[in-house]
This record gives sequence, C-alpha cells and structure tokens, in this order.
Amino acid sequence: MTSTADAPHGRWPDDLLDVAALRSAGQQALPFREFVLKVHSRCNLACTYCYVYEAADQLWRTQPHTMSRRTAEQVCHRIGEHAERHRPASLRVILHGGEPLLAGLPLLRHLTRTLRRSLPAATRAEVVIQSNGILLDDDVLRLCHDEGITVAVSLDGVPEVHDKARRDHAGRGSHARVAAALRRLAAPEHRALWAGILCTVDVTADPVAAYEHLLSYDPPALRLLLPLGNWTHRPPERTADPARTPYGDWLGAVFDRWYREPRPPVRIAFFESVLDLLLGGVTRTETIGGAPSQLAVVDTDGSLTLSDQLKSAYEGADRSGLDVHHHSFDALLDHPGVVARQSAARGLAAQCRACPVVAVCGGGHYPHRYRAGHGYLNPSVYCPDLMALIRHVADTVRADLARAAEARP
Repeated sequence: MTSTADAPHGRWPDDLLDVAALRSAGQQALPFREFVLKVHSRCNLACTYCYVYEAADQLWRTQPHTMSRRTAEQVCHRIGEHAERHRPASLRVILHGGEPLLAGLPLLRHLTRTLRRSLPAATRAEVVIQSNGILLDDDVLRLCHDEGITVAVSLDGVPEVHDKARRDHAGRGSHARVAAALRRLAAPEHRALWAGILCTVDVTADPVAAYEHLLSYDPPALRLLLPLGNWTHRPPERTADPARTPYGDWLGAVFDRWYREPRPPVRIAFFESVLDLLLGGVTRTETIGGAPSQLAVVDTDGSLTLSDQLKSAYEGADRSGLDVHHHSFDALLDHPGVVARQSAARGLAAQCRACPVVAVCGGGHYPHRYRAGHGYLNPSVYCPDLMALIRHVADTVRADLARAAEARP
C-alpha cells in the first residue's frame, strides 16, 4: 500500500500494524464523520507551500480536472450507505480541491442535493466549501443560501505576508481579492454562510500583527495551521535544535493576545482544545490531543484516500487502492493507515507515550510524524514547539487559578 519508490520507507503502519490483532483485542472501527471531496483537482493559485502541488506527491497530475456527475452521485451513494449503517446524527462534507469553485456551480448544486437525498432522515449533513476566495461572487453566495452551504476561506495575514506565498500563476498576490471575499461574507446578509478563516502560520511574520489583521475581518472562527512538514522535509525554521521553538513562541504570542481579552472575540479550536485538555476535557480538533481520525478523502476520479495531507510525506502516501465505484467506506475502515489514526496511545511512539504532556499533545498531528525509513511511529516534528506552547498555556492557566483562589473570601 506504499509506492514502489517508498518501499523501504513507511513500514509503520502499512507493513507492521496488525489490524486483525487489534480488532481481536477489542479496538473497534469508528465510522467516518467527515468527508473531503476533491471536486476539482487544479487550482487558480500557486501557493509556494501547497501540500498538493508543491510536495513530494505529484499524482494530482493524473487526476481528472473535475469530478464527473457519475462519480459525484456514487460518492453520495457511498456516504448515504455509510450513514445508513452507522446512523450518525450529523456528518460533515467538505467540498475541496484544488479550488472547488472551479468545478462550477451546477456540479456543486447537484452534488449537495444528491447528498442530502442519499442520507437517512435522521442524519444531518453540514456542507462546507473550502476556498481560496478568489471566485466568491454573488452567484456563489446565492448557491450557498439556496443549498445551506457554508464557506471557509484561507488568508495568511497582512498583505505582504499573504502575498509572499499565496500568488496566482502569473505571480500576482491574492490578498486584495481574498479580502474582498471576506468583506462579502462579513456582510449581515451573508454572515451565516461564513465558516471562518484558515491561516497557515508563517513564523517570520509578526504574530500579533497577523492575528489582529485576521481579526479585523470579524471572522466567526479561526484555524491556525502549522505548515505540513515532517522529519524528512522539515518545516521552515524548524531546525534540528530542540531548544529553538519558533512555532511555539509564535503561537504563544497569539494565545496571550487572544486569551487576555475579557471575552475572546473569535473561536480558535486549537487554543480551546489545549485549554480543555489541560482541564481534563476533550479536544475539538485532530491536530492536537490525539482525537481518533474519522475523516476520509475522495479524489476527483473516486479514489478513496486516507488524507490528502499525507501527500507531504512521499508519493502515494495517501493511496488506499480503493475507490467509490467498487468499495464502500466501511472497507476503508480496516486500512492500516486508518486504524493507526484511530488507535489512541497504541498509535504513538514510545517516547510520546512516556511524555508528561501526552494527554494534551496526543502526539501531535499525524502527518507531522513521518520520517523516511520509519513511517509515522515518531513524535511530531513540532514536538519542541508543542511542548513549549502547552507549558506556556498551562503556566498561564495555573497563575490565573492561583489568583482566583487568593481572591476568594
């Protein structure tokens, strides 16, 4: 299940994880609750850090540009089949790419309606378009209002930072066009359609300036994303020196600015999850806390893949060999790559299991653990940064609790 070129690599989980033994020991498969549908495999931007087009995996070149209606209908049938078997109260479907709006509004409308007709009456579908915002216009907003679709848009901060990486194929920055899309979504008549902003962290930028710029659009939620790197392909500025924690420092500065507001003005799931986990709660995101993955990805040709983010490791890392035309989503549940991400502590390296902050960190985001020749049974490449951030947040909360205790009569 790995590519020929990577045959010596990725031994865990593909070659070493004994799925049958885990099932016999009582580890149950968790049905999928989130489905990423690659409705278009090309993009109108050429972002320098893109894990689809700029990383080790170039199999996107073999994909149809647009998902066909036949494939879209079969995807909806398979999601409905999965929901009929497992009966979730709700599930989430993300229309993704490339740039999903390049697929055209008729396909997006047809897919959304077919999906909802395919689900059992007791299952509600949240449908989200993940877009770069360039093509968001009145027609797109009308579609979203008509079909109950929300939109998340990517923005990486102030113009000079955003435009450094997120440029079109002619080399022009995209910030002004994205900002216009965000202002549309922020209008009272459209605000209910806005799912939030995704921001990829650039540690060379001023963290507070970046946060305050994003906040200036008044988003309902903000997702801060660490660049998709690993031990073989290190993220920018993430050197081998564990004493340097540029991402932990950057996130810590944003956390302080966010946390010190009397009432935080925007939802940030990453920070909320760290706080909840420190206080004995659960995570709200797969990127921290070790929540089991319940996500499946479908390419434009109908291929079932583990996660498009695994493309950052090596070519074929996300391939399962299954597709919606011949296989159910239940068949994907027994793939070692899915089982590994649903294995909690069993899916962590020994170093992680012995770590004092494992209950909060959870080993970090799975794609960040890859090392050529070893696979994914490693700590996150961001381990020093996560440790620094968690300790910073813990110290902040501990000090607040101590002050509150002293203030009690």
